[in-house]
Amino acid sequence: MKKNNFSGMGRQRGASALTMMIMALFFGGLLTLVVKVGPAYLDDITIQEALESLDGTEGLSRMGPAQVRTMINKRLSVNNVRGFDPKNITVEKEDDLVVINVDYEVRNNLISNLDTVVRFKHKYEMKGK
Repeated sequence: MKKNNFSGMGRQRGASALTMMIMALFFGGLLTLVVKVGPAYLDDITIQEALESLDGTEGLSRMGPAQVRTMINKRLSVNNVRGFDPKNITVEKEDDLVVINVDYEVRNNLISNLDTVVRFKHKYEMKGK
């Protein structure tokens, strides 16, 4: 009976050094991207929650845009949102509705002259009690 060299332990080998280096570079780059871009998404989720919590606020429909913007700024500072420009929030009144538009972008330096740009745009229509 002939022995087959392609079966068993003779055929099994580990990954080459080149493959391991390429995998380390790929996952290292992916981890770098997550670390640089992730906080922007977490801040956006916090901003969304702060704005959504305004819905049903006592006297919201009677407040002026400046008062609503002040209330939003207070909630963002309590939630520790840093680096967000309040000028990116526009507040408009339409009858009993308060329309809040948020449009902003976050730029981060990734590597050397390579940057990431993440753009967020949200619209909320709220009615106070």
